[in-house]
Amino acid sequence: MSDPVRTRPFAPFEWMLSTRYLRARRKEGFISVIAGFSFLGIMLGVATLIIVMAVMNGFRSELLGKILGLNGHLLIQPLESPLTDWKDVADRVNKVPGVRLAAPVVDGQALASSPFNASGVLVRGIRSSDLDNITSIAKNIKQGTLEGFDEGQGVAIGRRLADQLSIHAGDNITLVAPRGAVTPMGTTPRIKPYKVAAVFEIGMSEYDSTMVFMPLAEAQAYFNRANDVTAIEIYTVNPDRIEQYRKAVTEAAGRPIYLVDWRQRNSTFFNALQVERNVMFLILTLIVLVAALNIISGLIMLVKDKGSDIAILRTMGASQGAIMRVFLITGAAIGVVGTLTGLVVGLVVCLNIESIRQFLSWLTNTELFSPELYFLSKLPAEIDVGETVAVVVMALTLSFLATLYPSWRAARLDPVEALRYE
Repeated sequence: MSDPVRTRPFAPFEWMLSTRYLRARRKEGFISVIAGFSFLGIMLGVATLIIVMAVMNGFRSELLGKILGLNGHLLIQPLESPLTDWKDVADRVNKVPGVRLAAPVVDGQALASSPFNASGVLVRGIRSSDLDNITSIAKNIKQGTLEGFDEGQGVAIGRRLADQLSIHAGDNITLVAPRGAVTPMGTTPRIKPYKVAAVFEIGMSEYDSTMVFMPLAEAQAYFNRANDVTAIEIYTVNPDRIEQYRKAVTEAAGRPIYLVDWRQRNSTFFNALQVERNVMFLILTLIVLVAALNIISGLIMLVKDKGSDIAILRTMGASQGAIMRVFLITGAAIGVVGTLTGLVVGLVVCLNIESIRQFLSWLTNTELFSPELYFLSKLPAEIDVGETVAVVVMALTLSFLATLYPSWRAARLDPVEALRYE
């Protein structure tokens, strides 16, 4: 009599048994329901994780691009004495390798009014040549033109501000500054009308509703700054490597200055985004964990239900390893199929997120993700390959770990004990 031949691991009969256990019969319907909920839980968990991470990445990327597109990556502020030598400082800084633009600016607050409405604004005085190099403004002019910006007394305003004041390019806007001429009766407000030369829209509501650009010389006269500027905005080639530019810019300035980079100016904002992103990841991971626990409960019930089948297989020569692999495949199949389905669903939603937002807004007749609250005119989604892979690996790992205990329990089942009570 020949010795029994051992089957190789993950042999066809193990896959056949696993497939049959996944297709539960009528009397085992409850186990099938648990398996279905486990599949749905993992699919929704993975899809939600991918979508939320992509949207939060998109928010950060869009906000960072728009903030750094309008504000400089480095800001030179004067120390000890006003920036009366701003022309020479800007020329020297412009020659630093990696610096794309050094733009002297005069910043001040004012009240903008029209015959229809009024609103508080931030007025920024800037040279026409520098404004042309700020692409977020120069390439997003919706009305009017920036040609001859330095020559006249025209201003460029945001689209939302124009809508709020009910004015267009060519109309007049009145600016009221609290600090005007000094008289024997005290300081009087400065009130002056300006023609709207251009209307821009960069897509970030905070800037589109508050920014007013004015020729630098006019801003110096308007805010009583005859020979100096508020600061010099520096735009670099790569804002992520800002530390490399600090020393060179300080040396090129040739005078006492105080340098502030974009991370310091927006640290609270971006730190809050990062914390929110990490918390969302942890919370949504719990969905996948709960689904994995469903796999455990479903497999334990399946092992209990199939006790006699396992005992018969063992008496026919099936090894403990073969029994363990049967239930390992059964549970892992739920996790793998659920994860891959969630990946596909998540990617499809991310690639069509703005269309879905518009459809839901139309369906509910409400404005989802209002630009006034979220600063952006559309809902962004940026898929990070590394993060997506990490989510998939995490879900597969949790699903695999969830199958170990029930499979081990099935393999350890004593055939005699299982058949005694049948």
